[in-house]
Amino acid sequence: MDKQWADMSWEERREERFKKWLNPTGVKFNSLEAARKYKERATRMIKAIKIEIPDRVPVHIPAGSIVAYNAGLTLEEVLYDYSKIKPAWIKFLRDYDIDSADNPGLFSGRVYEILDYKVMKWPGHGLPSSQSMHQFVEKQYMKADEYDMMIKDPFDFGLRRFLPRTWGVFEPFADLPSFSSSQGLPERLMAMCQDPRFQKFMKAIQEASDENVKSQEVIAECSKIAMEEGFPPLAGGIALAPFDTVADMLRGTQGSVMDMYRQPEKLLESLEGITEESLESTVNMANFSLSPIVFIPMHKGDDSFMSVKQFEKFYWPTYRKLLLGLINEGLVPMPVIDGSYNTRLEIIKDLPRTGVVWTFEQTDMAKAKKILGGHTCIAGNVLAAQLYTHTPQAIKEYCRKLIEVCAPGGGYILSLGSGIDKCDPANLQAIVEAAKEYGVYK
Repeated sequence: MDKQWADMSWEERREERFKKWLNPTGVKFNSLEAARKYKERATRMIKAIKIEIPDRVPVHIPAGSIVAYNAGLTLEEVLYDYSKIKPAWIKFLRDYDIDSADNPGLFSGRVYEILDYKVMKWPGHGLPSSQSMHQFVEKQYMKADEYDMMIKDPFDFGLRRFLPRTWGVFEPFADLPSFSSSQGLPERLMAMCQDPRFQKFMKAIQEASDENVKSQEVIAECSKIAMEEGFPPLAGGIALAPFDTVADMLRGTQGSVMDMYRQPEKLLESLEGITEESLESTVNMANFSLSPIVFIPMHKGDDSFMSVKQFEKFYWPTYRKLLLGLINEGLVPMPVIDGSYNTRLEIIKDLPRTGVVWTFEQTDMAKAKKILGGHTCIAGNVLAAQLYTHTPQAIKEYCRKLIEVCAPGGGYILSLGSGIDKCDPANLQAIVEAAKEYGVYK
């Protein structure tokens, strides 16, 4: 590079990351055709992000539970039998000619069971085997009077409060004195080693670690296969909006709503600290990845959850700071918005041109194109409900209309507005066919 990283503009940093994404080193493609398709797909995505005109509209189908059901398996089977993941993943890749693919997006049911994860239920653990998707267990994992502890020392709060409430094996840590001071720390650690509860904890951590290695080896192999088959990875990192970190993981929906009224200053102070920590950890994660895209699922900022005034006070300022920090590092935030943002579109436009990719679920796409078109790439909004209930012909026609509205001038990616667990495979094929048939730029 002619310039040092610190001397580059955000656009120059992003170009360096795009080059790395477009020309991956160390990848042994299965064929010249796979190598050609990889570059073709990555170029298509990059041009859409930059609001340039690609050969056609890119198409993306997020992987997850659908990988299992597409192969005739249940979610429980792939969460507990890792040998089933790879063939299911290969089938998914070969069934759908999409423009990016990361990995199967599956976790290990065995690891979560060993560590006694309390924040989620899944088939085979709290849900019947016939269930097609996991479920989040929302509680107030941080109490209303613990903001000061979390703000002052996030590590101590996490170790002695948050982890014991969310992972059963960490429950003994709730009885320990603060780790904020190193005084007497060696003696405390030696005493912990003699405590049967911590001996049980260490055994569980070792067992979970061994099991996790087995699981992650399979996932890593799947990621490798995807690239060798010619599919660029999409997500190079993951983050949460600071308010969603509080509302999803710490205080829950009810707690976060109450805090906006009862202790708004504490809530706002915590969001500032979360922003800095999230920015640092996300950039570090992305630096080890090939793709510059940072996936950001968004939950509590939509039209139905809070007013515009509340959005502008509690949600947007720290989230915008996080997005700008990621953009400045040459990364491309890709927020995926649950619900609708019809009243937020003018607000979220206040970011550098081509800096982000907004993926919408229920937002009016014509309105989104009118306000953000020419400024920001948009994606979505094929709904999971449509894939469950509509015919392939109806899905294809819906995608045609989406392309007609969103594609002119570039800056559109045809994709789902959310994840999908089970549907008629023909409906997914209809999405891909629509992109190829109606999304060609002439």
